[in-house]
Amino acid sequence: MGVFMNNKTFCIIKPDAVKKGYIGDIIKMIIEADFEIVAMKMTKLSREEASVFYAVHKEKFFFEELLEYITSGPIVVLALKKDDAVENFRALIGATDPTAAAEGTIRKRFGESKSYNAVHGSDSDENAAIELSIMFEHCDFMDCCGM
Repeated sequence: MGVFMNNKTFCIIKPDAVKKGYIGDIIKMIIEADFEIVAMKMTKLSREEASVFYAVHKEKFFFEELLEYITSGPIVVLALKKDDAVENFRALIGATDPTAAAEGTIRKRFGESKSYNAVHGSDSDENAAIELSIMFEHCDFMDCCGM
């Protein structure tokens, strides 16, 4: 795993949250939860990039809808660092369905539905490593390359 040990995870602030102006509020919650942001950028995924990122869902019925949604506008991608980052970030974002998410979670506060739930977070250390390597170059990280 190299630089992607269990102290890093990946986050997407999704198009619905970006469009509604929630970027700053979401980042504030992340920082207040003691995550260190070690890489961040705003981007707009092409269909090809989204297909690579969501390849794990290629055979699922919702794949096309997912591609349409994630490419519908700009997103903010973040590499986050903290002990047990994946587990701690999953707790911070809450359940996929905002109506089932715990009070005080990002999805409870900013999500609309299972499809429009404001953020994505890696679900395992292995997927975090894959997702981080898709969205960032090694030297994009503030905690490497002498930064």
